[in-house]
Amino acid sequence: MAFRKKAEFILTKKPDILIVPESEHPDKLKFKNDVVVPNDVFWYGDNPNKGLGVFSYSDLKILILKEHNPDIRYIVPLSIKGNNIDFILLAIWCQKPANSDNYGTHTWNAIKYYKEILKRDKVIIAGDLNSSSIWDKPNREANHSNIVKELEKIGIESMYHWYNKEEQGEESCPTLYMHRKLDRPYHIDFCFASDFFIKKLKKVEIGTYDDWMNYSDHNPVIVDYEI
Repeated sequence: MAFRKKAEFILTKKPDILIVPESEHPDKLKFKNDVVVPNDVFWYGDNPNKGLGVFSYSDLKILILKEHNPDIRYIVPLSIKGNNIDFILLAIWCQKPANSDNYGTHTWNAIKYYKEILKRDKVIIAGDLNSSSIWDKPNREANHSNIVKELEKIGIESMYHWYNKEEQGEESCPTLYMHRKLDRPYHIDFCFASDFFIKKLKKVEIGTYDDWMNYSDHNPVIVDYEI
């Protein structure tokens, strides 16, 4: 939350594009005078203090696709276009469904609903999935492991796991410290991408607890491609 107060810290990483769950509405984004303002902004949500924000700090332009299904909360298909690249971004801040405690439900439904879009050659899926293989339950279709397998069927892989050669649920780098407690680490934020981006992957970095605990209980997932 309060991205306006934290933007300067993530901007030291010189991002081209940021996916920020729990961002305030653009009308509330009053940055400090010395903080770089994004060149393009997309925001989606019901609460002006807490929605899904996507910010471009490059020539990349952001446009929501007409196929968007608002019933799949908050998972939004976007067209990202720049001078040298255009691709599909499925931006995610996954919500718990009304009828269960499984955060994976909306992600599972999104994969099924946007299946044709996700089959395109340039696709990134990124954000807070609020799910992990450590929470898989027997006989539950929308388990995190099943989500990963479903994406693998269409050639989409987790960049962290590809780069670090680690298994789902066995991550050495957490992306969340629940309630900012060092003894409650989880890996629930992801960047998945299609083969086009896998071949251009340069580096994957997860922010550390010491660097980010003053700003958020989440650590940033930073993925660098050579485009």
